[in-house]
Formats: sequence, C-alpha cells, structure tokens
Amino acid sequence: MKFYKDHYDVVIIGAGLAGLSAALQLQQKGITDILILEKHNLPGGLATSYVRNGIEIEATLHEMMSIGTKEDRLKVGKFFDACGVDINWLRVPEAYRFVETSKNIDITLHAGFEKMAGEIDAQFPGWGPKVLEFMQLCNRVYDSMNTLSVTPMSKPAMLMKHPDFVKTAGYTATEVIDTFNFPDKIVDILTPYWIYVGNPMSTLPFTIYAFLMADYFRGGSYVPSKYSHEMSLKLQMKAEENGAQVEFCQEVDKILVKDGKVTGVRTRRGDTIGCDYVICGAYPNKVYTQMIEPLSEVPDGAIKMVNGRRLSVTTASVMMVLDDTPENLGIKDYNLFSAETMDTDKIWEEGKTTGPYKYLTSICLDLANPDATPEGMCQFSITTLPLVTGFLDLKEEDYYDFKRRMAKQMIDEYEKVSGINLHDHIVEIEISTPVTVAHYVGAWKGSIYGYSHSIDDHAIARLQMKEDDHFIDGLEFAGAHAISGNGMGPAITNGRAAAKAVIDAEAKKNS
Repeated sequence: MKFYKDHYDVVIIGAGLAGLSAALQLQQKGITDILILEKHNLPGGLATSYVRNGIEIEATLHEMMSIGTKEDRLKVGKFFDACGVDINWLRVPEAYRFVETSKNIDITLHAGFEKMAGEIDAQFPGWGPKVLEFMQLCNRVYDSMNTLSVTPMSKPAMLMKHPDFVKTAGYTATEVIDTFNFPDKIVDILTPYWIYVGNPMSTLPFTIYAFLMADYFRGGSYVPSKYSHEMSLKLQMKAEENGAQVEFCQEVDKILVKDGKVTGVRTRRGDTIGCDYVICGAYPNKVYTQMIEPLSEVPDGAIKMVNGRRLSVTTASVMMVLDDTPENLGIKDYNLFSAETMDTDKIWEEGKTTGPYKYLTSICLDLANPDATPEGMCQFSITTLPLVTGFLDLKEEDYYDFKRRMAKQMIDEYEKVSGINLHDHIVEIEISTPVTVAHYVGAWKGSIYGYSHSIDDHAIARLQMKEDDHFIDGLEFAGAHAISGNGMGPAITNGRAAAKAVIDAEAKKNS
C-alpha cells in the first residue's frame, strides 16, 4: 500500500494553527480530500509546550484573543465552537498591570470598557468618560473590520454604514489618540499592547491598534487549560476525524508549478504528490526563493513583494519554573508590562539590538491556570519582542554566553521593578531567542509576527492588493505572514482566509 495517494484536492504545508484551521474550514464547505504535511513530530508550530523534569511548560502563549465569553463569543471562539473543537478556556484575571518607572505610573486594568475606563478615572479623575469614548470608537472600528472582512461593499456604502472605520483609516494610532488630548500618562497607559502587533505607535495604523484594544478589552483574554498545545492537538484530531490525512516528520521540499499553476509538491524524502491547491505555512520569502520548482515560474513581482515587506518582531524569552506559589513569592499579577519609557520609537530602536531590554512583559501562568504546575510551584516567564536585526551578527561561539547574560539582565530588570526575588527560586529555566524559533519552527529569520503592520503595509492595504499579490494559481499562504498578521488568533483567521480562497476558486472553476 502506498504511503500517499497520487493526487489530493489540497495539500497543506504545516500543521500549525493556521494549517489546521484551513483544513477545518475546507471540511465545513465540503472539501475533504486533504493532505497535511508537517516536518516536526507534533502539530502546532509555536502553539506547543515542552517538558522539563516531568513538568509541562507553556512555550509561547501569553493570552488568546478573539475568544470572548460564552454569551458574547468572538470570531475565533465561534470558529472553535462551530467545528466542535472543545477547549477548556480559562479567563485571564486582568488585562494588564502597567509600570512605567520614569513617570511613576503603576496601574492595573481589567477587561470591560466601562471597568477599565473607571480604573483610569480613579487615578486621573475626570478622564474616565473620555477614555470610554475612545474605547467605544475602537469597538466600532473592530465591528466594522469583522464585517468588512467577509462582506465587501462599495465606498459609499462603507461611508454610510461604517463611518468611524472610514474616517480613521489611513491614520496612525498616535494621530488618532492625539485628537482626544489625553494627558501623557494616559496615553502611555493605553499603549502597552502595541508590542503584540509589533510596530511603533507612530507608524502603527489605528485600524490595527483599535482592533487589538477592542478585542482584548471587550471579551477579555483566555488560555487553554492544557496549554496552547491543547488547541493544536484538538484541531488535528478533528481534522483527521473529518477525513484529512495528517503526516508528521514529512518536510515539503518543493512546490511544483507548471504554466503558472500548482501541480503538486515533493517531500524531502522524495515523494511526489499531485494536488490542485497548496496552502503553505512557510514564509513567502522562502517559498519564492527556494521552494518553487522550477524557479523560472516565480514572477518578478513575487520577489519584489517579499523584498518590499519588512519583518515584524521576533521573541526573546526567559521561561522558568519557580519553587513556590505566586502568593508566597509575592506575585500578584498575571500580566505585567514594565518599562522605563513608553516612547515606542525609542523601544523599537532598542529592539534592533541584543539589549539590554527594558520594555518587558512578565507572565505568571498559574494565576490564570492554577493547575499549570505541581502544587507548591509556578510557571513564570519574562519576554521582550525585539527585531531580528540585532541577532544577525551574533556569532555561534558567543551564543550561549549571550543567552545567559540576556536572561540575567531580564530577571534583574523584573526584580528591580517588582521588588520580587526570582533568582533564589528557579528550579527550571529555558531561554529562547530568534535562533530558537528559526531552529525549531523554521520561521523565516525567527520571525513570529510575520510582516510589520505599518501605515503603508497592513491588513487593509493587503486586502486591497490581494489579487495583485497572488502570483501562482492554486497557491495560498496561511500563517503569521499572511494578510491578518500576527498572533495565534490571527493565525487561525489567516488559515480560514486561505481556505476561503480555495473554496472560491473551486466554485468559480465549477460555475
């Protein structure tokens, strides 16, 4: 019996959240002849965990967006529910605590527009109503984006039905926030989530920022009780239950193209598999320079496109298991953003180096998931999201020494801000860098957030250019590098969008 059939309707490269979500979306629309090829021995990509000394440790996920409450499900939560993927979602207790040492800011915000506005008003009397007005604007833009992503309409109709979306499109987050005349401290308090889309506020489109703020503060954020790998495994199981063939340790080496149309793939071990469509998790940078066979089938426009796009942030993280409970250690915050300054242009420049890093996000997983570690312990991580630039010249012989120095600097910085001793309580520690991501996941230059969402290149502009940026018939991309951008929620959205493109192409072919 052959390992593979000669031909499949769709081959999906990569069993990450995007690839698996694409499979489920295709299956919902009746396309079931699907092969998923994953080069690793487990699904999930970055949505994974690892084990040290018998303790399972979350590898990446800080919080999951677009889930929502059972009464007000948001789009990712709705998708999981519709697919019959049952995840035990645990609500993260607060949005974030924010500490900015240079301005003596220390505030904790919770989900709920009225609640967070009230918490700001308590420290800055009289400004709560204006903050609420601002968050309601973000929410209207959020609703418009969700509508317009699935319901194309004319410009006059957009202006009539989505005026706030139209009026703020084309402006940066800073430009729109400035119209509210907030005190500098309130602007800083409204800024920390910028890092989760990885572009300075001065060039970050307000549309993207508004979507992020509304998504997190409207329904709160969540983590799966069995870590991010719970999502990966359950998506895989459901895809297989619906008829998809999923194969691990099977790396795709080439995407075969003839006369501008996908004809199949070839694996690293030499299997040639025919197909009508490929949904690809690899970055276009790699696909258009290394994977298309023959390379003569790659149009000049594809190379210009990847050369014109800028990679967004990657990650540097210190992940620890501590030998006591959060309560005994004095850790009260699930999510702490800390910085000397919230000048995001300055932080962006700092991110082009290998540190020291002063803008950090620290997560104590047990405060959302009390069963995350054995009794009497807790999981704690400190993360910054630099650019890959500073790591390109890091020499192999200096790498491990650099990791140790980076980890010590980040732990020292957290201890200085929080007054909490971590050093004496570490029983397990792992340190990840862009090199780690590139090695284990294969993401282009260790990028985790795809291409930078700048005012001249972001989701709205990419949607408008979708047809022009589609260079090979039958080839779709799904992952952080696709239209919706970065994070685990958008990865799922990107997978569904790639599947929709296949579904639409099939419908057109058969009409």
